[in-house]
Amino acid sequence: MAHESESRTSKLPMRPARRIAAMSILAALILTISLAAQQQGPLPAPSAPAAGQPAPPTQPVAAPSAPAAKTQSESGSISHEPPSIPVEEIIQKFGDRELEFKKERDNYTYNQSFVVQVMDSDNQVAGEYRMTSDILFTPDGKRYEKITSAPPSTLERAGMSLSQQDLDDVEHVQPFVLTTTDLPKYDVKYIGREQLDELTTYVFDVGPKKIEKNQRYFQGRIWVDDKDLNIVKSDGKAVPDIIKKNNENIFPRFETFRENIEGHYWFPTYTRCDDVLHFSTGPIHMRMTIRYANYKRFGATIKIGNPVEIKDDKKPNKP
Repeated sequence: MAHESESRTSKLPMRPARRIAAMSILAALILTISLAAQQQGPLPAPSAPAAGQPAPPTQPVAAPSAPAAKTQSESGSISHEPPSIPVEEIIQKFGDRELEFKKERDNYTYNQSFVVQVMDSDNQVAGEYRMTSDILFTPDGKRYEKITSAPPSTLERAGMSLSQQDLDDVEHVQPFVLTTTDLPKYDVKYIGREQLDELTTYVFDVGPKKIEKNQRYFQGRIWVDDKDLNIVKSDGKAVPDIIKKNNENIFPRFETFRENIEGHYWFPTYTRCDDVLHFSTGPIHMRMTIRYANYKRFGATIKIGNPVEIKDDKKPNKP
């Protein structure tokens, strides 16, 4: 969410506009699964901490269809026992798995529903943005988005709008795919083990080693399944916040949950945020959810070439 200078508030002449880091219209990197083929994964606790705080031990709850379900335990459940294999080996293996997953998910279509809300002091919706869309492929294999519903946004009446940086972060940061290619950019610290629903996981805190200009990063906590070594949950925020003269772009904390699809791959299926962002002009309470459904793998990837005559070197015996 951003707080812009007055020179950029033509739509809101009496007050500076603020932007909210919302879910991307083209969140092709966040995926979900068909209900007929999914295995349920760990899901969120009902409340999210304020932006800027370190990632706390988050308790698992029910399925994405019921994100406000009762938590299993309110006390810390992370065990600090060492892992069964060296930490460096776990990190390398889940980085390899993430690289495989990143390639695999590019072959799927899915449905997406996306909601951003600004809440007033009475916890009522003061402004809202909604969109539903289908992520599809053309016959020649090019991905595109077909918008199926997009009512007019009312965010601006609450002093907010969606920025391009918000949308880019949703596509590239909020799903948080930590591949072996990206690992050198991050400090990854082993915290312990935690039970998330039916999964036993390794817990890691993750943050950028340094902030490069014009680069975006994830900072927070991830949970890695101790069997297949896939990331199954992440809790954190996109960094850095962008603070310039008369322009504050502050990004909310979010939780992303994955579920199993296609064997050992775990795809993001649900992301949520309920956060208060603190601007110099005052706090803004915002909520955001995005759900993905009906994952389907797009066709075969084999290319058909020109026919080639195959000659048999063996000649028939003459009578």
